[in-house]
Amino acid sequence: MKYYSLNNNSKDVSFLNAVKNGLASDRGLYFPKKIPLLSKDLIKNIKSFSNHEIAFNAIEPYVGKDIPNERLKRIIEETLSFDFPIIPITNSISSLELFHGPTLAFKDVGARFMARCLAYANEIKETKELTVLVATSGDTGGAVADGFYDVEGIKVVILYPKGKVSPIQEKQLTTFGKNITALEINGTFDDCQDMVKSAFIDSEIKEKSTLTSANSINIARWLAQMFYFFIAFKERPNPDKKLAISVPSGNFGNLCAGLMAKQMGLPIDHFIASTNINNTVPKFLETGIYSAKKSQTTLSNAMDVGDPSNFIRIQEIFNNDLFKIKKSISGSYFNDSETIKGIKEVFKKNKYITDPHGAIGYLGLKSFLNLTREDFSGIFLGTAHPIKFAETVESTLKIKMDIPERLKSILELNKKSIQIENYNQLKSFLLDR
Repeated sequence: MKYYSLNNNSKDVSFLNAVKNGLASDRGLYFPKKIPLLSKDLIKNIKSFSNHEIAFNAIEPYVGKDIPNERLKRIIEETLSFDFPIIPITNSISSLELFHGPTLAFKDVGARFMARCLAYANEIKETKELTVLVATSGDTGGAVADGFYDVEGIKVVILYPKGKVSPIQEKQLTTFGKNITALEINGTFDDCQDMVKSAFIDSEIKEKSTLTSANSINIARWLAQMFYFFIAFKERPNPDKKLAISVPSGNFGNLCAGLMAKQMGLPIDHFIASTNINNTVPKFLETGIYSAKKSQTTLSNAMDVGDPSNFIRIQEIFNNDLFKIKKSISGSYFNDSETIKGIKEVFKKNKYITDPHGAIGYLGLKSFLNLTREDFSGIFLGTAHPIKFAETVESTLKIKMDIPERLKSILELNKKSIQIENYNQLKSFLLDR
C-alpha cells in the first residue's frame, strides 16, 4: 500500500514512512492509494471471529509488507487489550464504551497502535530518533503520553490550550516526565494545531530533528480507529435492523475511520456527525458550504475544533460529491444547555452515566432516529469515562462518582508544563532540544 498527499504535491510513501512523517512534505494529509474490500465471509460470519482477528483483517491491507504479519498481530493484541462493552440505553439506542483503556479515553487504541508501529520501525532502523509533536483538545495528550511513555528513541511534545482541558485530563498529560514534555499554550486547540502544522514545514526544525504527529492526522492513529466500528457491528443489539452510529466529533478522525470501514464493505447504514456549537461540518451538510471558524469553548472540550483536519479525508472518500456525503452522513449540533439535558435524560433512562461528549452522541442519535422509520437502531460512541468530567457530571446528576484506581495515583502527582505564547517560542524550544 502506498500513501499520497491530499495536496498532491509530494511523493507517494509506504505505510511506515507515512507514520513517521505524520504530514506529507507539502503539508497535506496522507491517504491510501486504494481502499481495499473486505472478504464477504468476514462480514457474513463476523460473530465467529475474535476482535483481534477482525482488526488484523481490517488493517493488514493498509500496512502491507512494512510490518510482518506475526508482529502486526502482536501489535493488535497489545492495542486491543481491554473491553469494549455495548450498554443498552433504550430498545433502540445503545452506547459503545471506548474508555476502558489505560487513560479512559477512546484515543488509547490509536495511540497504542501508533506507538507500537514506530517502536518496530526503530527496531529495524527504519528511523532515527523521533520527536512526536501533538496538539490536544483533551484526551489525545494523555493517550499519547501513556502510549509512548519510556519508548526508546522517541520524545513526545504535547501542546494543549491553557485552561481548556479538564483537571484530570491535564494531570494525565503533564505528569509523566522522562520522554514526555507538556507545553501549555495561551490559546485554543486550533492555535495548538496550527503550531504543530507550522513546525512540520519549518526547514530549520527539519534540518535538526525528525518530527512526526500523533494527532488523528497520522494514518496509524486514524486508521486504527476503524476497529471500533467492526466491534459495534459485530455486537450490535438489534442485528435485524439497519444500523446507525452517532460519533461525537471534533477533528473528525473517528468518523472518517468509520466511513473507511463502510467503504471496505462493513454494512453500517448511516453515520451521524454529532458536534457541539463548533458545528462547521453539520453546517456544511446543511448548506454545502465549508466555512471554518475560530473554535469556541464548551463543556465537551475535546470537540472544540472549528476547522477539523480530517474532513478533507471524508471529502476524498466521496470524491467531493456532496450528494454522496449527505447520503451516508447527517449532522447534529448541541449547545451546553442541551448537553446538560442530555446527561440528565440518559441517566433517567436506566441510571446510565455519560460524559458531555457521550451526551452529544446520544442526542445526535436520538434526533436521527426520531426522523426516520422504525427499521433503524443505533449506537453512540462513549468516548471518555465520565470521571474525566466529574465537575460537570456530578453537579448535573447530584451524585458522587468513584475515582478509578488507575487515576488515583496520577492525581497525586505534580503538574509539569512549560508556558508557550506563540510559534516562535515553540520553534526555539524544539531547536534547543
